[in-house]
Amino acid sequence: MRLDLLSALNAERAARRAAVLVTEIETGEQRLVRETDVTGDALAELIADRLRLGKSGLVESQGRQYFLTVQAPPVKAIVVGAVHISQALAPMARVLDLDVTIVDPRTAFATPERFPGVPVLAEWPEEVLPRLSLDRYTALVALTHDPKIDDPALTAALRAECFYVGALGSKKTHGRRVERLTAAGFTQAEIARIHAPIGLDIGAVSPAEIAVSILGEIVAALRRDRRRAP
Repeated sequence: MRLDLLSALNAERAARRAAVLVTEIETGEQRLVRETDVTGDALAELIADRLRLGKSGLVESQGRQYFLTVQAPPVKAIVVGAVHISQALAPMARVLDLDVTIVDPRTAFATPERFPGVPVLAEWPEEVLPRLSLDRYTALVALTHDPKIDDPALTAALRAECFYVGALGSKKTHGRRVERLTAAGFTQAEIARIHAPIGLDIGAVSPAEIAVSILGEIVAALRRDRRRAP
């Protein structure tokens, strides 16, 4: 690989932006296609499909073969609220290769003993989330039912355009949340990005079942374009 391509690829990785290295099999020629430039590329549809899959692979176009090396940022799941649902969700999320972090300023709940092997940050969301660098490859899950904790997290997630934003609570609770976010200056379309009540409607009752419904919704959001493909 050319040094300039390697440097560019490393820069995209450091910035948590997806990119695809296109290698023509016959000639060995290579070029880097950044996620923001996909639509203008001659292999746009094939590249977009590989990005949706998140997997590298061999493709063919107009009688030529290309190997598409996909570099996509690891998906992060920031869970705000060290509650029983979080305890069930964290190990399941790791099985799905999600990079999980628990955030909760309540030190009685946010302890390593309750979340073995998972980073637990006993800090207020408005203080810690800027350090966690929320982005389009981040899912944020708000589970505390406490506006002082959940609202700043939801605000940060909406501004960062996280691919998934979910909040626990009934429709009535969410209605009050909508009022607060509207007063904070968010538009109706922006607020509509919040999945609330959180999780797929599978009739979940126990913390583990609710965790499954949330993770299912996260995966559905992550693979949305793939599900819509013909």
